[in-house]
Amino acid sequence: MEEGKQNKKIEKKKEEKSEVKTEKIEEKKETAEQKMEEKKIDKKPEKKKPKVITPKENAVVNGKDLRLSLKHCISICKMLGGESPERAVEILEGVVLGKVPVPMKDREVPHQKGKGIAGARYPKKVAGELINLVKQLSANSVVNSITNPVITIAKANHASRPFRKEGRRAKRCHVYLEVRSKLARGKK
Repeated sequence: MEEGKQNKKIEKKKEEKSEVKTEKIEEKKETAEQKMEEKKIDKKPEKKKPKVITPKENAVVNGKDLRLSLKHCISICKMLGGESPERAVEILEGVVLGKVPVPMKDREVPHQKGKGIAGARYPKKVAGELINLVKQLSANSVVNSITNPVITIAKANHASRPFRKEGRRAKRCHVYLEVRSKLARGKK
């Protein structure tokens, strides 16, 4: 008999505990709902300010540690100076196709027959890589709201050259391209 009474007492305690738990959960839900409603009431629609983009003077693109010949990069950069990005892409595509030679006056390279250029080559790999850089440069000029962009600075520099097999050095170079507005070009 005593065991039956104890079991009933235990069951009553369990029921009371579960009722208390459900009451606490319901109270938490109610308070959470009240807080959400208060937040909705408190929040006023904020006016979004339009972003004002100030036009910049120049747009820049950097090609770091490119696996390209420095000699070829220097020659192509000389050729691209003063051109618009669209015209530069046309020139580089002509180099890739083998129609536009890249003059290399100060280098010992063979003459091109019938081209009227003393020494020239067709560095296709370099031209292909620089096409991507020039396209990025034109995109940067659009973002910086530059009208009539012209490539003002095009230069190639040495990069750190890692060692390859048997103590040979790999070729690496940095390429820096800068674009300015055609009107602001002379002001500097």
